[in-house]
Amino acid sequence: MNHLLGIEDLSKTEIEELIDLAIALKAERASGHVQQPLAGQTWGMIFTKSSTRTRVSFEVGIHELGGRPMFLNANDIQLGRGEPIKDTARVLGRMVHGCVIRTFDQQDVVDFADYGQIPTINALTDEEHPCQILADLQTIREKLGTWEGKKVVFYGDGDCNMGRSWAWAAKRLGFELVIAAPDEFQLKGDILDRLGDAPVTLTDDPVAAATGADVLYTDTWVSMGKEAEAEGRLKILAPFQINHDLVALANDGAIVQHCLPAYRDKELTEAVLEERATEIFDQAENRLHAQKAVLVKLAEAHRAA
Repeated sequence: MNHLLGIEDLSKTEIEELIDLAIALKAERASGHVQQPLAGQTWGMIFTKSSTRTRVSFEVGIHELGGRPMFLNANDIQLGRGEPIKDTARVLGRMVHGCVIRTFDQQDVVDFADYGQIPTINALTDEEHPCQILADLQTIREKLGTWEGKKVVFYGDGDCNMGRSWAWAAKRLGFELVIAAPDEFQLKGDILDRLGDAPVTLTDDPVAAATGADVLYTDTWVSMGKEAEAEGRLKILAPFQINHDLVALANDGAIVQHCLPAYRDKELTEAVLEERATEIFDQAENRLHAQKAVLVKLAEAHRAA
């Protein structure tokens, strides 16, 4: 694994190894022992989208692994004045040891990896959010023991980066994924062809989806860049809110997950969020550990190249 561009690009073995390593790194941190494979390295962090969890977890993770994070707001560098991503990549590729990119266009991350020739991590694009999915899978392993034989239900805008990343995770790992969304918010286009026979079911019935679920998952209904659509989105998606009625239909021991930020009484109720706060904020913490696993794997691969 030379880069992390999307879950689509990972194999089953690579995902499993990353989750195993994330859990081990979490235990090491708790014990006070932290390996530092990034010692002496500087990692760039180019963000064109605002962030709390992604920025903090990467800055802390790079630091704990011995490296130096260098945060680069796109508006403060020449990229924000129209310099092509490929030129930025060719410059940074000669100066830093890796780069974390959070932006809109997936192609920008792909191009940076191609032209920069340094380890590149997709920290969120409109196409995929692989770092979040890895943290989610770590949380499922910790809370449920395994994802094998489990039913994960994603509620809301199924054709967003999280819906697509969950679909690729289901294809790679073989668990059942149900995307519960109105027709206009379902996966569409060539991704369905690429997914092929993945164990992914699309439904507009939130009640049927929740029945027998092991994980009830949601995301904000109004992502960055979609603010102008907020009123219409909230109205159409309202029946897909995670509430007590849906939680009651899930299996005993089922968990509720939200990748945050959460907007109470929209995509899930205030009551459910507070009752399941431990699960949700354990999930948020796991961003740190999962991303450290990615950094370690990329550093190992770069040294071996």
